[in-house]
Amino acid sequence: MGLKQNLHNLKEKYKGTKMAPAFNAIHTFLYLPNETTHGGTHIKAADDLKRTMNTVIMALVPCLIFGMFNAGYQHHLASGEIESIAGNFFSSNFWNFDNLWIGIVKILPLVIVSYGVGLLIEFIFAVIKGHEVEEGYLVTGMLVPLIVPVDLPLWMLAVAVAFGVVIGKEVFGGTGMNILNPALTIRAFLFFAYPTWMSGDKVWVHDAVAKAGTADAISGETILGSYAQNQEVAYSMFDKFFGFIPGSVGETSAFLILIGAAFLIFTKIGSWRIIVSTFLGAAAMGLIFNLIASNGIIADTSKFYGLMSADWYEHLIIGGLAFGAVYMATDPVTASQTNKGKWIYGFLIGFISIMIRVFNPAYPEGVFLAILLMNVFAPTIDHYVVQGNVKRRLKRLKAKTA
Repeated sequence: MGLKQNLHNLKEKYKGTKMAPAFNAIHTFLYLPNETTHGGTHIKAADDLKRTMNTVIMALVPCLIFGMFNAGYQHHLASGEIESIAGNFFSSNFWNFDNLWIGIVKILPLVIVSYGVGLLIEFIFAVIKGHEVEEGYLVTGMLVPLIVPVDLPLWMLAVAVAFGVVIGKEVFGGTGMNILNPALTIRAFLFFAYPTWMSGDKVWVHDAVAKAGTADAISGETILGSYAQNQEVAYSMFDKFFGFIPGSVGETSAFLILIGAAFLIFTKIGSWRIIVSTFLGAAAMGLIFNLIASNGIIADTSKFYGLMSADWYEHLIIGGLAFGAVYMATDPVTASQTNKGKWIYGFLIGFISIMIRVFNPAYPEGVFLAILLMNVFAPTIDHYVVQGNVKRRLKRLKAKTA
């Protein structure tokens, strides 16, 4: 009660001043929202924006913890200090503290910088504009460390977060007004501004960049990178599905991502229509490429052949497709709002993702580009869906009055 009373006193003391949004944000983060409904005409519900964001964060925590373990496991595996778990999920090679410690040392600073820089900018804009601090960055701050390589320099992340929050969100009016997913805007900035830190065979495993060119050099090629170079992939389906592979921090475990999807669908926060349609679109494009490869339309020597010949269902669990479908494409602000629009929006994301993945072997991952593209077209999709409904109703009305 003492802390609550002190915060309430500070809130009242600075009420009406420039610093009021800052104290209100602390108060509402720990306790109730600043504004609650009281009249009998309102629908009473336990959820609000803060609780919604916290629910998404809870769905992301398993991916974060596993990413910490996997970061250490991939480092020790690539350096030859341990052997592959070879499908043994309970192997001590993976579930040991040394693996977790590397993840803590490398990934927690990414989380701290992401939240520190992003929330600082949110506070600054709230004070300047005189409005409440918005909770929208709570999820973005957790997403960003999960979609970048483990060794990304912290200053690069700080610059990218500042760009993404200011250009991708605040210039449009803040939470609920942005047209692009802020986390993907940050990743896009990193990819185009610092491409050598976001692609290649050295960035996905801890210490691979630092030891490049030395006698004990580490290679950390992802599965997509191996396919893009027509190389044999040494990972089993067990490794691919459960996430014992190199990649971005939180994107490797399709198993945990699907558990998070079930949780978001159960809590009615994530749209099952977008998630299912994204996987359907990816599967459709994967099947098309499989048919092209199996019928010999593309020669085996083609630079596209490796990714084309990868089984369609494998495309669904490798790379960032699953993570993007569950946590990025379902963003309620930038996604389509109509039910039919969600099916179209998600299907096109999956379809275009695999297309970019195959036709861009230099960077064989197209999920974030596909989602950003469809963010732009989401309002257009909803417009035509609504107009189509209006026309059908007008036809029915004319038929009844005729």
